[in-house]
Amino acid sequence: MMLEVLILVVSFLILLSIGVPVAWSIGISCVLTMLVSIDSMAAYTTVAQRMATGLDSFSLLAIPFFILAGQIMNQGGIATKLIDFAKALIGSLPGGLIYVNVIAAMLFGAISGSAVAATSAIGGILGPRMEKENYSREFGAAINVTASTTGLIIPPSNVLIVYSLASGGVSIASLFLAGYIPGILMGLALMLTAAFWIKKKKYPAGETSSFKRIAFTFLDAFPSLFLLIVVIGGIVSGIFTATEASAIAVLYTLILSGIYRQLNFKKLYSIFLNSVGTTAIVMLLIATSMSMSWVMSFENIPQSVSEVLLGLSDNKFVILLIINLLLLFVGTFMDMTPAILIFTPIFLPVMESLGIDPVHFGIIMVMNLCVGLCTPPVGSVLFIGVSVAKTSIQKIIKPLLPLYLVMAIVLMLVTFIPAISLWLPALFE
Repeated sequence: MMLEVLILVVSFLILLSIGVPVAWSIGISCVLTMLVSIDSMAAYTTVAQRMATGLDSFSLLAIPFFILAGQIMNQGGIATKLIDFAKALIGSLPGGLIYVNVIAAMLFGAISGSAVAATSAIGGILGPRMEKENYSREFGAAINVTASTTGLIIPPSNVLIVYSLASGGVSIASLFLAGYIPGILMGLALMLTAAFWIKKKKYPAGETSSFKRIAFTFLDAFPSLFLLIVVIGGIVSGIFTATEASAIAVLYTLILSGIYRQLNFKKLYSIFLNSVGTTAIVMLLIATSMSMSWVMSFENIPQSVSEVLLGLSDNKFVILLIINLLLLFVGTFMDMTPAILIFTPIFLPVMESLGIDPVHFGIIMVMNLCVGLCTPPVGSVLFIGVSVAKTSIQKIIKPLLPLYLVMAIVLMLVTFIPAISLWLPALFE
């Protein structure tokens, strides 16, 4: 067994290090591992079969629909409405545009379910405004990058659907409900950190908004915000499934963007093309990752890891801390979707043996990997945020450090206080 494990891990790391795409690295390492145990034709057939079986899930249909809804929101004028509302609400505070960035990223990320879409949309609109008012480009980019990841915790979230698949069917509705408080807590912590920075830089207060202005922008943004009520309310109440909710989200955003008059046939073509490309990448990652999960199960890797971890300590807090550190490390070099699909089957049995709720562990895992999206060398959100802000990673790292620390603190709170995640799901049981 040790030879197979060694081939799986070493081949995967070598392929990644030489620049082979993650999905291909996973698939090739699976084939190489199976070639040690069985004949070549059987190895190819088994890996292909497991890839196909991994995609044979009705709940996965939600992912392309939510991706499409996110693309429509990104180009349909919805981000602008949310930013205007946030600016009217708190833009008058000293350094108000920083707070606006966080709140707008939380709202847009939650509605679109995409950190990448939130980073590009909010950064692209607010970046020039912040630069015009002499805000630090680097700190603005750092806030935009970190705040955008809250949309992966606050539902609806594609990665929580992926975790549900990888965990063997944890309730998507429970996961969605569990993400609200941790996601909002993360956003508030980032705003508190920004407040210290704003005080240090002595930014003046912005222009005060009238009640009429706040009410107008709220009414303008309400149709966008109502999508959250429709999607989450429908899922939690049992009116429709997460997959049906994703299709409703697409129809709703299409109608809303039409009302805002921000879409035309040229934009729609671009939206569908980008959605298909993103979906293809995500689905290939899911297929190959499910294949790797099966190979690891075939080689008894999860059981071996469980024995090693439980042999280190029988204290669940110590094990949680170790797994957090491992996931933080994994997140620095692996994208979120394959990381969830590969490591959930390894760590979840350990968590369940210690009496930790799978819903709670799902939130811990997603929050861990959100940090990785903001860190080099492969943080996709970091690279997009830097590109949108027209700066460099070297310049943005310094303002990111205190934000990393705050994200880690909130992660520890969520990890060791289960009620933060589980209180809302318990209310709706």
